[in-house]
Amino acid sequence: MSQLTQALTEVEEKLRSLLEEVNHLIPYVKALEEENIKLKRECTLPEKETERVIANAEHIQGVAHDNLERLYREGFHVCHLHFGQPLEGDCLFCMGFLRKD
Repeated sequence: MSQLTQALTEVEEKLRSLLEEVNHLIPYVKALEEENIKLKRECTLPEKETERVIANAEHIQGVAHDNLERLYREGFHVCHLHFGQPLEGDCLFCMGFLRKD
């Protein structure tokens, strides 16, 4: 057997081995694709529900921001550095935090 024939035989054996691995993986890939489709269906909220959740989150953020502004006006820090401590004049950190919307 010549070197070329031997090399071709080795390539053929490697290809068979790879084809066997691919055929072995196909059922797993199909199962994962089906599970992915199922999970996407389960996780998808109806548009109306999504709008309701977004509106509720925006409302909560607005209420929280209003509460922090009220605390600051009442004389307490709302910045992470001194949260809840009494104010002694204006705090640039608090003011900067309250300007974020």
